[in-house]
Parts: sequence; structure tokens; C-alpha cells
Amino acid sequence: MLLFTDNVPRGVFCEQSSQKTRELSLRSKRYFLCLSQEGSSFCASRSVLLVTEWTVTSLILEDLYMDINLELYKCFYYVATTLSFSEASRQLFISQSAVSQGIKALEKKLGRELFYRSTKKVSLTPEGEVLFQHVKPALEMISQGEAQLLAEDELQGQLRIGASDTICRYFLIDYLKRFHQDYPSVRIKVTNSTSIGCVELLENRQVDLIVCNLPNSRLIPHMKVQVVKEFQDIFVANPDFFPLEGKALELKKLMEYPLLTLSSKSTTSEYLHQFFASHRQNLIPEVELNSNDLLIDLARIGLGIACVPDYMLASLRGQETSLIEVSLKQQLPPRHLALVYHESLPLSQAAQKFFDYFSSKSTKTTSF
Repeated sequence: MLLFTDNVPRGVFCEQSSQKTRELSLRSKRYFLCLSQEGSSFCASRSVLLVTEWTVTSLILEDLYMDINLELYKCFYYVATTLSFSEASRQLFISQSAVSQGIKALEKKLGRELFYRSTKKVSLTPEGEVLFQHVKPALEMISQGEAQLLAEDELQGQLRIGASDTICRYFLIDYLKRFHQDYPSVRIKVTNSTSIGCVELLENRQVDLIVCNLPNSRLIPHMKVQVVKEFQDIFVANPDFFPLEGKALELKKLMEYPLLTLSSKSTTSEYLHQFFASHRQNLIPEVELNSNDLLIDLARIGLGIACVPDYMLASLRGQETSLIEVSLKQQLPPRHLALVYHESLPLSQAAQKFFDYFSSKSTKTTSF
């Protein structure tokens, strides 16, 4: 660890370590350097400029305006606010002489006297009053910006998420409710689309995250996929119209009934057609809709046997008494819900917080 004191002689740059001490000539400004084995820091007054390499090969000190100017204006602000050099030094955590030298340097830079000084009090000159009117709001805005960025309990910004109606209503809503309670200042924007449409939203940067069905043929490389739930597709019917309780149907027999499924532009339709084709059956639905809720409604009034995700019916348990699950001899393989985002794009802080709800679970993360 390299430590430097504030008592560096004018025009001397002092580097002090357990191995060696060296002096580098500087031009009329006081600096100190703090190094560790992991990197180094270049300090002007009390501001720190990080240097990534252990060896400092060149330093062009004339270009370091920020270190000098910002610190000088901070000195001016605190002296103008407190009308006391000693109180300003206390609030800035630097010596009173450093504050005094800072004010003198600023006055020299501007060519104006900014304070009336006496042994009893300090007051602003007319020129100092003019400068203070500009410096005060500028530094306060900087302070407010820092506070907003650093206050984790006051997370700001926007969470943009895409999901289908079914996923939103029967899976995602509880997580959105929790997120809103945890981070009330974050705006939540939900865009409804099919699982296929959600991938397009993600590709077009219209959302930060999507929750979609897997498998999903539209997922592309550089998309990070985290499985968050396993589910089963089931067929349900109203036994008053289709007395199938206690029976296990072959797929061929099932197709003798009117089947209600999601539209051909859905991952569910792709999945069902592939499954039926693997058993040498050509699936021809009686009705294709864009809403699982409507499929349930139509099954309830006896228009057919609907294929819906099991977590949907589980959410309706206690409310839904008119439908039964139709057993199949050829069981549909399980599918998954997944949280997906662009691996090549950094998540916003709000999106990362939402993602963390799922990353703590025993879920599987893969890249496409």
C-alpha cells in the first residue's frame, strides 16, 4: 500500500512504497498517489482518478482540469455557504490552509476577488455573489444525481418485460406485484405478445426481458435463457358433454373429438403438431384461438376439448369445477417457462433486480 501525505512540497510528486521511494518533478501543483497491488490511484486534492496499470508511464498534468476546477469550486461553495474557512475545511475533510489556497487559486484563475476577508468574518463580494448563483445549483444537481444513482433502496428507471397473456396472468403477476412493492419508484411496462412475438420484441430492443415458452424456434444465438418453471400441457373437457372421466385415450381416439388449441403462430401449436406427428397423427384442431382463457371458456360450454398449460388450471382450482383433465395413453412431454435476455447487452439495474428473483432459485441457465 502506498500512502502520501498532504505535505508534499510544491513541485514534487512523491511516491512511497515498501520497496522504493522516488520523486518526479511536477509543475507547481500538489498531487499524491495511492497505489496497491491491485492497481493505482492518482489523486488531486481529494479527488481520485483511477489508473488501471501498475506503472504510470506518462502524466500530462496540464490536462487534469477536473481535479483542479471541481475541487476549487467545491471549496468556493462551502466557504460561500458557511462563510467560514474553518467550517468549510471541516465539511470538506481537508485542512483550512488547503481551503484558503483553493480560494486564492480560483480568484487568480478568474481574475476576481470573491470574498471580503477580515479577522472576524468572511463575506461574498458582488462578483462572488454572481458566481455563487451559478455554482450552487450546479453542485447541488451533481449531489442529487449521485444520490439517485447510489441509493439502492430508491431504485429508479423502468422495467420493460414481454410475455403472453397466459404467462402474465397465471405466472408472472405475482412477481410483478412483489417487484412493485420492493421498488415502487420503478416504472413497469409490460408488453403482451405470443412467445414467438416476444422474441421479436427482444430482438428489436423493445423490452429488457421476456418470459416465454420453451422450446421456442425463434430464439437466436446470444440470447441468455434461464428456465424458471416446468409445466405440463393437458387436455380438459366438460364431462357433461364429454363423459371421459376414468378413461385413458389414444391420440387417434382423442382426435375424434373437437379439439381447441392456440393458433398456428404459437409455440404451443408448433409443439402439439410435432408431438402428434411423432405418433403418426395429423393434428387438425376444430378451433384455433389466440387466448387460453377463451379456450377454457369454450371447453366449459361444451364446444370441445381444450389444450392448456396445467399451471393455468392450478390457479383456477377452487373456482373451476366444470372441467376435468382428459387422460392420455401417450403423455405429452413437459415444457418450460424461461426468462430470456440479450447476452451481449447489459441489463438495466431494474431488469437485473427482477432477474435476481429467479437467479436465486435452482434453475438452469443456458445460452443459445
